[in-house]
Amino acid sequence: MTAVAALSWLVAASATALLVVAARRRNGSYRPALVLLAVAAGVALAGLLTGLVATLDAVPHWKHDQGQRTGWATLVSIGTGASGLIFLAGLLRLPGVASGPAATLRLALDGLIAAAALWFVGWVLFAEPTRLLGDATPMACVPILLATVSAALAAGLAPTAVFRAAAPRRRLTGLGAGIIAVTWGGLGVAAGLCQAGPAMVLVGAGLLAAGLLAAALAVRRVDRPRPVEPDVINRYSAYSIIPMLAMAVSAMYHLLQDGRFGVLAILAGTVEGFALVARQHLTLRDVRGYAERLAEREAHFRELAHTDPLTGLANRRGLLRALHRCAEAGTPSVLLGLDLDGFKNVNDMRGHDVGDAVLAEVGERLRGNLRPGDVAARLGGDEFAVLLQGRPADADRVAERLLGVLGRAYDQPEAPVFLSVSIGVAGWAGEPDVELLQRHADLALRYAKQRGKNRIERYDAAYDQLLRRRTTLEHELRGAIERDELRLAFQPVASLPSVRPVGAEALLRWHHPELGNVRPDEFIPLAEECGMIAKLGAWVLHQACYQLSRWLADGHDVWVSVNVSPRELHAPEYVVLVAEALRAHHVPPQRLVLEVTEHAVATDLDELVRRLTALRLTGVRIALDDFGAGYSSLGQLRRLPIDILKIDHSLVAEHEPVRPVGRDGPAFAPMVDIVMRLGHQLGLEVIAEGVTTPTELAAVVAAGCRFGQGALFGWGVPAEHLEAMLDAATSPGARPVQVPAPRRPQGGSEQVTAGVERASRGDAPTSVNQHVGSVDSSREMRQA
Repeated sequence: MTAVAALSWLVAASATALLVVAARRRNGSYRPALVLLAVAAGVALAGLLTGLVATLDAVPHWKHDQGQRTGWATLVSIGTGASGLIFLAGLLRLPGVASGPAATLRLALDGLIAAAALWFVGWVLFAEPTRLLGDATPMACVPILLATVSAALAAGLAPTAVFRAAAPRRRLTGLGAGIIAVTWGGLGVAAGLCQAGPAMVLVGAGLLAAGLLAAALAVRRVDRPRPVEPDVINRYSAYSIIPMLAMAVSAMYHLLQDGRFGVLAILAGTVEGFALVARQHLTLRDVRGYAERLAEREAHFRELAHTDPLTGLANRRGLLRALHRCAEAGTPSVLLGLDLDGFKNVNDMRGHDVGDAVLAEVGERLRGNLRPGDVAARLGGDEFAVLLQGRPADADRVAERLLGVLGRAYDQPEAPVFLSVSIGVAGWAGEPDVELLQRHADLALRYAKQRGKNRIERYDAAYDQLLRRRTTLEHELRGAIERDELRLAFQPVASLPSVRPVGAEALLRWHHPELGNVRPDEFIPLAEECGMIAKLGAWVLHQACYQLSRWLADGHDVWVSVNVSPRELHAPEYVVLVAEALRAHHVPPQRLVLEVTEHAVATDLDELVRRLTALRLTGVRIALDDFGAGYSSLGQLRRLPIDILKIDHSLVAEHEPVRPVGRDGPAFAPMVDIVMRLGHQLGLEVIAEGVTTPTELAAVVAAGCRFGQGALFGWGVPAEHLEAMLDAATSPGARPVQVPAPRRPQGGSEQVTAGVERASRGDAPTSVNQHVGSVDSSREMRQA
């Protein structure tokens, strides 16, 4: 017996020493918990030593020393209760067991509920009339009640803490089992001293020592703590139901056995009831707090759903919410639609980070320049809106201020960004209608961008008509080719001064059965916007080549020019399309001229040169149309692989003809004279466009221009009409007035013939059917 007692104490002492060492070595969040465990182990070791010494001393006269043994049992019971409480406190302080004071309190109450039920069931089993242990039941030893309470608390709280803790729980399980073993071992030592005998003391001592060793081994290496989510939805209701069910069953059993409930049983039931009420109160408070936080988050996320994350302004939903509120309240309101002009270039050239910074700055400027109650919103990309409430008369003033504020430079690390803004203004039209107001503001904004950008436009009912017509045109244009509504008109190009037709420009015409004749300047830009220009261009090319092949087959010496849009020109397959059209209609390539406007030069000069070079390799000739409109420079002109310059009408009609200084001669057009000299120096042929009067004809002829085009020679006419002109020009009776070719002197304008002098007096022919004769157009254009 002495050896067993000594071994138990040595094991317990060693385990206590291990706990002390662990507490001294461990730092951080684990240290307070380990200190409590070490203190609890020390108290338990002292209680064990007291119990073992008292037992060994009382063995010789065990039956005659009940009073002294009861005193020692009381000390052991007090030590067991104290160590158990300290152990449980250390367990609850361990990281990963509870997330905070509130969670610790909830866990303690759950443990108390289980402990009270366990104690009550034990009381029923060991009290009268059941007395499960019979005569060994320590009925006369009231002091050990404290140890029973500690053991019940350990058995209730330790498993609850283990099950509630975050995984992994292996070492925590070992610690919980050790705490239960220590408290129940202490209870065994106290019960043995009181009544059960030395054997119970030794069993309790061994159990206590094993528990201390298990606890010491469990805390030598600790698992990394993980965050514990608070139990806000009461998922652990079984911890309340099972203890109450156990108490109810044991109470019914006790009553059936004719048992009586004493003070201790009533006290246990009272503790159970109060613990349940307190736990439910905490749960209700947690649920309320959770509901409040949920409501706050819901409001926050609802606000986020109506807020643009980049600028902090309202988004489209937020704007719609404000619009509907104004409509419901009948508040007079004006909606401003804003679009940043050229913002896409900022993203493309400076990057999206700079673009985002600019957008954020736009949001700041909008917020800083609006009245209280006004709503600024970012609708997406570079599109914004401002809702002005209460005073619609101030809308124009606010729009003017925003036009200036948003047009100022945006400072960025590399270089400032310069943008302008287009603004559309619209107000309620009669009854408040949110969708209609948005539509009107969009139309006004669109009109502002179409009219040159960086301006303010108020909504006008005419915009609706324009939009409807545009929508109708776009829809009808998509089937115009299939319905055979398109035609080609040919405007003659005349040789000067004989005014004989030697070529023609193919012009697209559209006659709709309901809309009538649609102007080219209306439907061709629309075709470019909606992506139909390639289809229309291919149709025009094939139709022009087909008509040209018929004229050539009939013996007419003529060429035809076709306009090419920049989008067509930059399409990779356009060169193949031209070659296939020439091959399909058996047209000599030099008879086809492709006209490129000066606007195409302003896009991408290097790419344009590559495309034109590829086209010239097919044998066609290239003309630069509308030369002088302001896009191409002399340096660009030298790089372009072109054959013909077509002088814009603005240069032909811009100035009155002037006469040579210091000598006689007819009046000439100075700008045309300059372009003629430039073209000849570059090896290009020149065609004067827009010749509408005999005076203009005389001026361009005097300047040495050999080809002209304009209303004076004929408007765009159907193919059969132009064919009649060609037939008349090549008829045997139509011979031109013989006029010597003009020569260009070194110092001024050249001397022209008597026919040109008559043209300058107003006697020039007004129709291509006069003074026509045989002209070899390929010979006339040989220099090109």
